[in-house]
Amino acid sequence: MRTLPLRRAGVLALAVGATVGLAACSGTGSTAPAPVSSSSSSTADETGTRVALSYPGGIVVLDGQTLEVVGDVASEEFTRLNSAGDGRHIMVTTSAGFQVLDAGTAEDDPVLTDVVFEADKAGHVVVHGGKTVLYADGTSDTTIFDSDALLASNEDMPETETIPGVEAHHGVSIVLEDGTFLTTVGNADGRTGVVAKDPSGQTLAENAECPGVHGEGTAKDEVVVFGCEDGALVYDAGTFTKLTAPDQPYGRMGNAYVSETSPLIIGDYKDDRDAEGYLLHRVALIDTAAKTQTVVDLPEGVAYTFRDIARGPSELGYILATDGSIHVIDPATGSLTDAFPVIDPWEGPADWQDAHPAIKVSGDIAYVTEPAKKAVHAVDLTTGEVRTSATLEVTPNEMALTR
Repeated sequence: MRTLPLRRAGVLALAVGATVGLAACSGTGSTAPAPVSSSSSSTADETGTRVALSYPGGIVVLDGQTLEVVGDVASEEFTRLNSAGDGRHIMVTTSAGFQVLDAGTAEDDPVLTDVVFEADKAGHVVVHGGKTVLYADGTSDTTIFDSDALLASNEDMPETETIPGVEAHHGVSIVLEDGTFLTTVGNADGRTGVVAKDPSGQTLAENAECPGVHGEGTAKDEVVVFGCEDGALVYDAGTFTKLTAPDQPYGRMGNAYVSETSPLIIGDYKDDRDAEGYLLHRVALIDTAAKTQTVVDLPEGVAYTFRDIARGPSELGYILATDGSIHVIDPATGSLTDAFPVIDPWEGPADWQDAHPAIKVSGDIAYVTEPAKKAVHAVDLTTGEVRTSATLEVTPNEMALTR
């Protein structure tokens, strides 16, 4: 592991007049697996998508084509799952940090490895431009490594760069292809904005007009959007632009659902700070080229949570709604253009960690969980056909795909 002193100096300098980062999570280890060989890596490509699903006390791994269970590993009571970005591994947030799950190949069984990126309150995982970026909410430290580095071995830690945080908060960081480092600013009392630094640690731009900053998404031409409690913040080639929500003083976008080949972003949207529950009824649409934001009301019965929006074929959006259907949304107009019935109608969770339906997309296939039936479904988004369904012995909660 290495820490770059120039970048460190630049980040620490931010402590004068600004503040940075906080996040959390859980999991455990297993027996040490054999190293991953180059032949195993090619087999991973041939294996295709693997679907990892958390449940209380473990993680089950499914073959993405058949939905057959190919592995089941013990973990902590509640874990969060994110793709590691290399087509084979999953980052599991645990009480120790970010633990690496090898989802396996046609030749190798899935295993929860002993490779752990230690972190105080492991939080967001961002994959972009061949880099995997890990954020520790308890320190606001950012750990960066080449996404493909995990393919070399399931026993050895890859070389990493650590950028120390300034003040702990629930935050997120991203590294662009030219080395620009974007990270949120905040402290224990709240989050206020984002700062951009060059590879030497010098500040390129910063903006403190993003209260409650949360999440990020990278659109076409590496334009990055962060959600705010009163709109959104767009970073484009060294400049921040604040987009003001139509609802003031509270119109929150918390998560951005993006395609890196489209300038259009779909965001979840909440307009009532005191609203009970986690169901949302409106979406934010952001055009990163025009620097505009609009908000669209969804029809009655089309409610969702942060787990229920994905991008897919033709750069469209796909909303898994409480009526049990996947609704196709055009991010250019906000129009719902189609709907595919998949699961039974469902109600929102009492707590955000509670198991409730989720959607993830790989290519033309959407993977949909149905916790009430302990089921998972593979849906062809080009036709709406449910290709495969499977019933599990456990109740699925978090979901991540290897590709």
